[in-house]
This record gives sequence, structure tokens and C-alpha cells, in this order.
Amino acid sequence: MDWLVSFAKFLVNEILSEPAYLIGIITAVGLTALRKSVGQILGGAIKATLGFLLIGAGATLVVAALAPLGDMIQGATGAQGVIPTNEAIVGIAQAEYGSRVAWLMILGFAVGLLLARFTPLRYVFLTGHHMLFMATLLTIVLATAGQPSWLVVVVGGVLLGIMLVAMPALAHPWTKRVTGNNTVAIGHFGTAGYIAAGATGQLVGKRSRSTEDMNLPEGLRFLRDSMVATALSMVLIYLIVAILYLVKAGKETAYAVFGTGGGEPAAGIGEYLMQSVMQGLQFGIAVAVILFGVRTILGELVPAFQGIAKKIVPGAVPALDAPIVFPYAQNAVLVGFISSFIGGLVSLALLAWVFEPAFGLALVLPGLVPHFFTGGAAGVYGNATGGRRGAVLGAFVNGVLITFLPALLLKVLGAFGEENTTFGDADFGWFGVVVGNAAKLGSTPGLIVMLAFGALILAGAILVQKRVVETGWDPGARRDALLPPSETAGDDPMGGVDSAREGVGDGGPVRTQARIAPPRGAPKPPPPPGEG
Repeated sequence: MDWLVSFAKFLVNEILSEPAYLIGIITAVGLTALRKSVGQILGGAIKATLGFLLIGAGATLVVAALAPLGDMIQGATGAQGVIPTNEAIVGIAQAEYGSRVAWLMILGFAVGLLLARFTPLRYVFLTGHHMLFMATLLTIVLATAGQPSWLVVVVGGVLLGIMLVAMPALAHPWTKRVTGNNTVAIGHFGTAGYIAAGATGQLVGKRSRSTEDMNLPEGLRFLRDSMVATALSMVLIYLIVAILYLVKAGKETAYAVFGTGGGEPAAGIGEYLMQSVMQGLQFGIAVAVILFGVRTILGELVPAFQGIAKKIVPGAVPALDAPIVFPYAQNAVLVGFISSFIGGLVSLALLAWVFEPAFGLALVLPGLVPHFFTGGAAGVYGNATGGRRGAVLGAFVNGVLITFLPALLLKVLGAFGEENTTFGDADFGWFGVVVGNAAKLGSTPGLIVMLAFGALILAGAILVQKRVVETGWDPGARRDALLPPSETAGDDPMGGVDSAREGVGDGGPVRTQARIAPPRGAPKPPPPPGEG
């Protein structure tokens, strides 16, 4: 039996939890179903894998660029509390619950595929690390509530499988608004924040122009380049925070902040400020790498999914990680990051002054990494339905959610609630709180409540899919009616890159275009060859 446990751990920890491998495998399966040649299958799978590795490399650069900034903000404000970090809490839990996490994740992935095949929810969740995070969360809340191991694995696996197809469906009306078509879905457990951002945009931004449609003076036209605008904004933020940290902490402490990762502390104020400039520029590079990785993977995965849709899961839609929406509104990513972070700071103040004294909730410090990825995506969703006001206020709402929900989640994590870290994204919060409290009711009552809750989510997702997604409801239609037609002119937000693959037909090579349509208000791409 030990070999089964070892194999399950290997499958989860070394393959299924690695998004790049999972994406490569799915791409290969899709191309095989399309009867592509061995060379095309290998080439497509490797390129898709490399695209996800590019996204991972960009994410690593983002984390490295933001780490000193987080230390400086904490030092300048003097705030102390819990910092939500998914990877940290998962690593801690693996030591105690590793085998149960592994089996729960395998069962959950299988349930998700079955639901995608036999229900209207044709979404295949491909964000492997988020599957691992949710499997770990479910294991913790069920096991610490005293539930037996079999129930942890079986019920947790069923709940995980439901979440893998339900959350992409619930967000899909807004995702289609972002992408302009049904090509991809969002497969990330920050979905509640994205839905909230899109809904907020609907409320506040009916006449607000898109973040991508900025009328800048001639001397500031260079800011239309998103990479330049992102880098410059982060340089300014870094310089302001660096100066505040220098004043608060003193020269010796401030100069050492860039040496914590193995680098050399600054020798003087000039070097200290220039190190801040370099970190801001590195952030701009990181975002550019992520965007290039997204374009690369879409170029391979979208055509491959034609094969999966036809042969394995008819009508399948890939549900991918949050950065998949970044290219559709690149300015909104930066706006969303900043607004979400501000929402986190405001929420921290409320926790400190009101909710900690009144309800004993922990202080949750705003982590820059979750605010960048979920806040950036929330900015894109808010912009799609509400323009600039939607991006700002929608991402602000996301920042509030990913501050208060982790504070509530700590109440059901048992001993893990004392680790000074927790899960950071919105869906971990609300789902963990409900499941954790249900699990405390005991084996039989808890089992009934948890399965009923899962069935309610599944039924709600199917209802949304049939009544909202498939009927073509557009959450931004009212805004479109109020905007002038000129709002739709411009350049391709995906950088003018088409997703194309070569196939071999009777008449020689043919090219199949897999274009990603921009939302209304985003720049208009050029027509494919032969259509102009």
C-alpha cells in the first residue's frame, strides 16, 4: 500500500501540481485527437509548456521585485500581523497531511473531468497549483474539525471537483466580456473577487472610458506603451516608499533592505535610491515576460483544445490562471494592482480599529503578490464593464475581500491559524469558512451540510451556464449603448499577435487562426490574412 501512496504523491507533487507539465500534456492530448503528426504534437506540447514556464518566470520576477517593497512598507508603517501566502501554508500542511492532500487532489481532478463531460459545465481547470492549494485547504479544515480520513478524501474530492467546474462557469459572463469570445475561461480561485469587480464596474462605470483609451498629451504619448507605463509607475512607487522607509528606519536598516536576498547592502543614499529604481524596472520586465508567456501558450493551447472539444469533452473550454486576462487591458492591470492594495490598507485599518477589538479578527497585512495577481485581474474585469472607474473601484472591492476573508478563514484552520500565514485568494476564504464550519457539526450532520452546499454551488453554476452564459447575456451591454462608437478604434491589445498553427491538408499547408477578440472599448485588432 505504501507504493500507492508514494505514486499518488509523485503524481500530485511532481506532475499535476506543476501547471507547465499539465498544460503540455493537455496540449499533446488535444493535438493527438486532431490527428496531428508526432512532430507537431511534440512541438506544440513543448511550446505550450514553455509558455507556462515563461509565465512562471515572470511571476518569480514579480515576487523578487516586490519583496523589498513589502519589507519597506511594513517597516515604514510599523504594521504587524498575518501575511496571506498560499505557498507558505501549503508547505506547512504538507508535512502533516501530505498523503490525504494527494488523494484528495487526484479524486477532485477526476470528479472535475467527469462533471465537465456529463454536465453543461464544459470547463477543464488547468491551473495545477491552485488545485493543490484548494485540496490542501479542504484537507486542513476537514481534518482539524475531527473528520475521519476517508471522509476528508472522498467529500473533499467531490467538493474540489465541483469547484473546478463551477467557479469558471460563475465567472464566465464577465470573462467573455473581457475576452470577447468563448475561447478561454478563468481557472483561478480568486474568482469571487473578479465577479465582484465586474459587477462593481457595471454599477459605477456606465459612461467611464476604458483604461486603454487614455488621451495623453503629445509629450506623454510614450505612456501608451504598457510596459513603459508599468515600469515608470513602479519606479515612482518604489522611490516614494524608499524615502519614507529611510526616514522611519534610519540609514543602516534601510540600506540593508536590498541585501536580504544575497545582494549587497547599499553603500550610500545614491546607491540606495538607484537600487529602488532598478527594482521598479525589474517589475516592468516581469510583467512583459508574463504577457509574452500568455501569448505563447494561447497560440498552442487554443488550437489543441479543438481536439479535446471534439473527441474527449465536447465543447471543452480551458480554464486558465489569472494572468491569462492581462493582455486584454494591460493598463488596467497596474490600476487594479494599486487599487486592490489601497483596498487592503483601508481594510487593515478597519480590522485594527474596529473588527479586531470587537470580534477578535486577526490583522491581515496586504501582501503585494496576491494584490498584484488578483488585483490586476480584478482591474481587467472592472474595466471591461465599467472602464476606469470600474477598474479602480472593482479592484478596491477585491482588495477588501482578500483582506477580510483570510481573517475569517483563520477561525476554521485550527492550529494552522496560528502560523502567521493563511490562504490569500477570495475563493479560499468564503469556501473554507463555510466548509470548515459545516465540518465542525460532526461526521453525519457535517457530511449532509457539506454535500448539500456542494450541490447548491453546482446547481447554481449550471443555472448560470444555461440561463446566462448560453443565452449570450453581456454584463457590459448598457455601458456599450452609452459610449460613442469611436471608443472601439485602435491597436490590438494582444500585441497584434495571432494564434496560428500549421496543419497539412490535401492541398498542402493550411493555417487555422485562433484569434482572441478584445472587449468593446479595447483597441481593435487588424483582420487576419485574407479577411482584409
